[in-house]
Amino acid sequence: MEGEAAHRAVGSGIRLAELVGTLSLAVDLGLGQPMEHVARSALLATRLGELIGLGPDDRADLYYVALLGWVGCIADSPESSRRFGDDIAYRAGVFDVDMAPLPFLGYLLRSAGSGSPASRRLGTRATLLATGAAGVKASLRTHCLVAAEFAGRLGLGAGVSGPLQQVFARWDGRGLPAGLGGNRIAVATRLWQLCDVLEVHHRRGGTAAALAVAEARRGTQCDPELVAAFTRDAEELFAALPSGSAFETLIDAEPGLHREVTGAELDPVLGVLADYADLKAPQLRGHSRAVARLAQAAARRLGLEDEQVRLLGRAALLHDLGRTGIPNAILEKEGTLGRAEAERLRMLPYYTERMLARPAPLREIGQLAALAHERLDGTGHHRGLNATMIPLPGRILAAANEYQRLCEPRPVPHTAEQAARLLVAQVAAGGLDAGAVDAVLACAGQAPERRPSGPAGLTAREVQVLVLLARGASNRQIAARLGIAPKTAGNHIERIYAKAGVGSRAAATLFAMRHGLLDRLQEFGDGVNAP
Repeated sequence: MEGEAAHRAVGSGIRLAELVGTLSLAVDLGLGQPMEHVARSALLATRLGELIGLGPDDRADLYYVALLGWVGCIADSPESSRRFGDDIAYRAGVFDVDMAPLPFLGYLLRSAGSGSPASRRLGTRATLLATGAAGVKASLRTHCLVAAEFAGRLGLGAGVSGPLQQVFARWDGRGLPAGLGGNRIAVATRLWQLCDVLEVHHRRGGTAAALAVAEARRGTQCDPELVAAFTRDAEELFAALPSGSAFETLIDAEPGLHREVTGAELDPVLGVLADYADLKAPQLRGHSRAVARLAQAAARRLGLEDEQVRLLGRAALLHDLGRTGIPNAILEKEGTLGRAEAERLRMLPYYTERMLARPAPLREIGQLAALAHERLDGTGHHRGLNATMIPLPGRILAAANEYQRLCEPRPVPHTAEQAARLLVAQVAAGGLDAGAVDAVLACAGQAPERRPSGPAGLTAREVQVLVLLARGASNRQIAARLGIAPKTAGNHIERIYAKAGVGSRAAATLFAMRHGLLDRLQEFGDGVNAP
């Protein structure tokens, strides 16, 4: 307990800006934009804010408003998918539309029922026309409330959460909330609205294209004075953007105090990111937290050290962060996925690992999180790793994730007993680790107490073989000592190497020593005295 208390009190090595920056990468995927669109637009907004004379406190609020302006978009993914097909493509197209009532309604009608039969497209369009797109407007209001909620949970104040509730307001008062316009819109919101759109058009067509959009929206969507200020310094503002990755520049540009998150604060903030990913589809809500609880319980059962258990819990919280880059039409599909859909889904752990690549403490979490969909037989994704490349925490995460997935309504829920049988079948097929599955099922209340097993899911017999191997016995000597055939001894050794993630006798010996197996012989039966 003392060690845990000390961990919670010290810094995590991760700044709040880095965590919110990571969340912004998930937002990029949900918007159908390249990673770091949000980061680059935030840099533009904070620099423009400095040019127009915003004070330090206002610039600090602006920084986080710009990073979180689109964070609420995840909340309407199910509804957007039902109305427009690919919810991500729908959001990507919004950057080309001045969201005044008539142009925006036209865009909605063109997008309605994309990929659906003609009858459904016509029905969706008729509903949009008959209701004046009331459902879409309700989704936009929900977006604002969700964004403000996330800001509050991240410990950001009213200077951030307030402007986030105005992100769909317009300078001309024709946005949401209805009638809110002009200088009554927070300056942070106005700066973000302008720079968010201009970053996209500059990336696509250069400075001239960006300024053409700025001029077209001057006095309608955008504050005319801010458009003028941006236009005066456009070349300088765009030139200051990094030619490569903008992430480190974004973190360095954070105004105000560069606050490091403590060990006690880190898990709640990671929980915010987990909830963000799980908000993507109704049947997935609560998934990441459930996987984290189950994986940590299984890890403790298998004797992992506190630091490994802590790391595994954090990786489990974030293992599906890349889900924001997958359309809901795929996530919620009831039938078999097509080849292209399946390939897109396989990108999920890749996105997760990419988003968690910086800083180093997050990279360690991300590398483990990306193992959630790997399988011991090499059939998993995204890397297709085999058993020797997947450490025990990754095996536990895969088993916990699979059990939780099977128990959720996507598309058909299984009973806990059915899920347990399916996991055992995957062990028999070579995909999941036996020890990890046993521990997960036991912690889920779906397995009776079994005979003792060793670390990495080693059976009692495999522990016996490993001890003899560590003490220098040959395959023939191991076979004679245990009363088995030499070939059987060799098969045991191959499985030991695969489960322990080692490739040599020396490495296997170190594994046995590290886990204290030479001192626990009585747990695993006789026949393991030194030859």
